[in-house]
Amino acid sequence: MRIRTRIIVILISVFIGLILAFSFFIYFFVSRYSFTDFFKRLEIRSYTTAKIEFEKEGESELIKNFKGDYLEPLMDEKHYILKVDNTLALDSLAKEHKLNQAFLAEINANGVGSYRRGSLFYSGIIYKVDSQNYMVITSAVNYYYSHHMDYFRKLLISAILIATAIVVVISLWVSKRLIDPVKQIAIKMNSIGTDNLYVRLEGNESDDELGELSRTFNSMLDRLETSFETQKNFISNASHELNTPLTSIIGEADIALARERSSEEYKEAIANMLEEAEKLDKKTKALLYLAQTGYSNKQLTFDKVRMDQLLFDVRETINRIIPGNKILIDLQMLPESPEKLKVKGNEHLLHLALSNLLINACKYSNNKDVFVSIGVSATHIIIVIKDQGIGIPDTELPYIYDPFFRASNTSNFEGYGIGLPLTRNIIKIHGGELLVTSENEQGTWVEVRLPLGGYTL
Repeated sequence: MRIRTRIIVILISVFIGLILAFSFFIYFFVSRYSFTDFFKRLEIRSYTTAKIEFEKEGESELIKNFKGDYLEPLMDEKHYILKVDNTLALDSLAKEHKLNQAFLAEINANGVGSYRRGSLFYSGIIYKVDSQNYMVITSAVNYYYSHHMDYFRKLLISAILIATAIVVVISLWVSKRLIDPVKQIAIKMNSIGTDNLYVRLEGNESDDELGELSRTFNSMLDRLETSFETQKNFISNASHELNTPLTSIIGEADIALARERSSEEYKEAIANMLEEAEKLDKKTKALLYLAQTGYSNKQLTFDKVRMDQLLFDVRETINRIIPGNKILIDLQMLPESPEKLKVKGNEHLLHLALSNLLINACKYSNNKDVFVSIGVSATHIIIVIKDQGIGIPDTELPYIYDPFFRASNTSNFEGYGIGLPLTRNIIKIHGGELLVTSENEQGTWVEVRLPLGGYTL
């Protein structure tokens, strides 16, 4: 069942149920009141009849005239005056006058009583004359109930039908008002594809659920658009980066084979091809590593890693790669307990991540001082790396994690633009965070935050 149909059915069912319940409630109590009112009318007529029958002639005549002037005759109105004699049983009176024995017993016991038999109503009283008790009973058909309630029933049925029609119209209108925005969202969603991911849903300013849905979908489109753009850039850059060494290798081979050459020329050509092949090998391995770290790889081995020791191991590695580097490690912020310096992680990946950051700091600062500090907060181990290098232009900071992206001021430095995206992936795998701030020609500040106690995949 469609949501709109469900809304209509629910609204109609609820409203009609309430209308029927209230109608039944009103009808029941009006009906009860009509019975009580008519019994009271009969009781009054019984008293009037008794007064006319037993009072003095002048008074009885006056009452008789009053009754004729002000009390209209009831349908099938009938009066019974029964002398209550202790020697005469009530069942005999009931049989004689074809009355209900229990009704007579009620009058005898309580001084007043009422009884109904179909549409015929009875009401009686005990009237005492000179120490003699008489039962005065009046019976009549309840015209008010049979006619007035019939009119009231028709009125209620008409009101229910009109109310039902109104409820149906209101339900259709409400469902349309509720569903139309959702339909518009669905239509807009269906119109969005890979060629127009820039399109966004409207109405996300409202504070209702539809506004929240629009904002959530727009946020997802932002991520998808970024992902598609990154993928396009990655494919474009990867094709260019891989094509360059391949073109060089093919060019060297073509030149070497174009004519007979000396052994020295062949050696030089092969050396050039080997150099380009090594570049291609490095780029291919870096791409594979980047792809592997782009996912939460559950097959990675995670152990306890002490970060201060790892930092010194990384410096030893860089000493072999960049002799004479000026990496200065500040240990003043170390905690008293060495246990607080341990994280749960993959030592090889963390070593690679820190190596990338420190090599970049040394390379892009032309081997100036690189300051490294390590400390602990309540929830994280924090490693800060600050260099005095060329920095990154402000307009290019949002793109530093795009594979193969290199800042415009790095043309004089060798690199592939893969180290920083790879490092961020490694930090994310460990549940950490990589923060980079920079100022052109002033240096770069890198902060690595890893959760204490480790991160469970």
